[in-house]
Amino acid sequence: MNTSIYMNKTWLILLFVCFSWTSFAQTSAVKEAEVAFSKGKYNEAIRLFEAILNEKGESAEIYYNLGNAYYRDNKIAPAILNYERALLLDPGDSDIRFNLQMVKLKTVDKIEPVGEFFLISWFKSIQNMGAADSWAKLGICTFILFICCLILYFFSRWIRMKKISFYLGLILLVIVIASNIFASNQNSKLVNRNSAIIFLPTVTIKSSPDASGTDLFILHEGTKVSVKSTLGEWSEIELENGNVGWLLSKSVVKI
Repeated sequence: MNTSIYMNKTWLILLFVCFSWTSFAQTSAVKEAEVAFSKGKYNEAIRLFEAILNEKGESAEIYYNLGNAYYRDNKIAPAILNYERALLLDPGDSDIRFNLQMVKLKTVDKIEPVGEFFLISWFKSIQNMGAADSWAKLGICTFILFICCLILYFFSRWIRMKKISFYLGLILLVIVIASNIFASNQNSKLVNRNSAIIFLPTVTIKSSPDASGTDLFILHEGTKVSVKSTLGEWSEIELENGNVGWLLSKSVVKI
């Protein structure tokens, strides 16, 4: 029995040491990249941040820092790409959104989005205040509170308490439904990534998926497009202003 307890403690200690070492190694790598950035060694910082992403997976913070490094190195398309990826993971971060807007000022194409009904814009602005996980957590918490209100409503002897729990329960139910819708929409953005950034200096958009197609218009590096479909080596894209056309898939990098 003592031997078994000793072995279990040993394994727990080893797991703790491994976890601590992994966290320390990641922190050290981030610090090294940040030092390189602060010294103006942007290529080195880019290499280190990308290595962290390859090893540890996606992170809004690392994408944001990588976008900053690309921006300082005057590489507009990669900067926009990484800011967009960071915003996809953390849509409520105002710093990411601000830096993305700043770097977009350096792009050639100024695409005016199609006007939206104000309620849709309002709905999206609220939805973008949090990521899928945040909305899901809010939905779970409010659902538990909603159940508590139901219990109070059905079992409380006080009329005032019944009224309070009834109306509060209705409000919580609305929040639960909205939170689940927002969480579902944000998760769909993460899973179905159909937006992309143009990475070539100039790209001619064609009317059909072949080189002999009619030239429709020209797009430049850093412009964001929505990929509607692919056919062979060609992708059909749509701009925020509603214009559509075809380009070679290698011209863009998906967010």
